[in-house]
Amino acid sequence: MGPQPYDGLRMSLTDRVKQDLTQAMKAGAKDRVGALRLILSELQKDAKEGPGDEVAVLRRERKRRNEAATAFRDGGRPDLADAEEAEAAIIEGYLPAELSDDELRAIVAAAITESGATSPKDAGQVMKLAMAQVAGRADGKRVSALAQEALRG
Repeated sequence: MGPQPYDGLRMSLTDRVKQDLTQAMKAGAKDRVGALRLILSELQKDAKEGPGDEVAVLRRERKRRNEAATAFRDGGRPDLADAEEAEAAIIEGYLPAELSDDELRAIVAAAITESGATSPKDAGQVMKLAMAQVAGRADGKRVSALAQEALRG
């Protein structure tokens, strides 16, 4: 029982999580209910602070879960690591698909052309244009690495 198909015009991410939480509660999926409640709490907390980026909230929470899983594994607690990884997988289901390296290279190349960048010193201009195109579908570190590589090459 995964997330419902996303229709950005009719249903916000928060609404999707609420709907899926209700379904998980009816199905008695305790682990999924717990993860969805945490996700919903973070989304609502972010919304109170002002109009925010729901995808950024989910990426942050996924990163936290993955870091916690690593820490638990290093600490000899594979049971807790598995629980964190399961939550990260649930969060992953609500995130848009990541861009492939080829798609990202094309966006970076277009940003370089548009900005007229010629050296790694111009990476900031390239990043600004590229990140606007990426819109949460890739990590800034990946974009930065590809921009630096393209500007050096």
